Amino acid sequence: MHNPLPRSFYKQDLHKLARSLLGCLFVRVFEDGSRLSARIVEVEAYAQKDDPSSHSFNGKTPRNEVMFGAPGHLYVYFTYGMHFCCNVVAGKIGTGDALLIRALEPVEGIENMLVHRYGAITFDQKKISNLTNGPAKLCQAYKIDRSENGIDLCGNKIWIETGDELKQNKISCSTRIGINQGKELPWRYFIKENNWVSKPGKGIKYVD
Repeated sequence: MHNPLPRSFYKQDLHKLARSLLGCLFVRVFEDGSRLSARIVEVEAYAQKDDPSSHSFNGKTPRNEVMFGAPGHLYVYFTYGMHFCCNVVAGKIGTGDALLIRALEPVEGIENMLVHRYGAITFDQKKISNLTNGPAKLCQAYKIDRSENGIDLCGNKIWIETGDELKQNKISCSTRIGINQGKELPWRYFIKENNWVSKPGKGIKYVD
């Protein structure tokens, strides 16, 4: 089944889109027909304006140009010399806003995710629980690297589709994780009490 969310979905305000993405399914289909899907349970917002931790803060560069393009595309970057992270471009063209996908709850294709991440299917519960509960981990599980940078999420390779509709009292927010600037901003959104969320975080509160 191929039912990607429309372009208009990604044109929402950055923080409204962050909340809307929670519970949706992140889907990838490979050339052999194998399919991965997982529920988005945690995202972080990054904006060009007033957010020094964002890749877009100092303007458009060859590295971050996808962030300034049309909403509903995947922005993939390489970090720490070893990991990839993927983001959903949000808002209007030129705004430089995006949402980092921080954690997923596997739904379909978990055996393939295990092979991609660990090299083999494993029944080790610790490894299973660590499969997609972090931005670099989920990229390994989905085999996402720089070659996926700029992919159209309204296309047929990687997309996001409607999943569980969440009540607002199921969504929490906190400060973001692993950054040196903008640490005070409560721009991390996640599903309350979901076991696949990466870390507890600080300053947690409910979203009104």
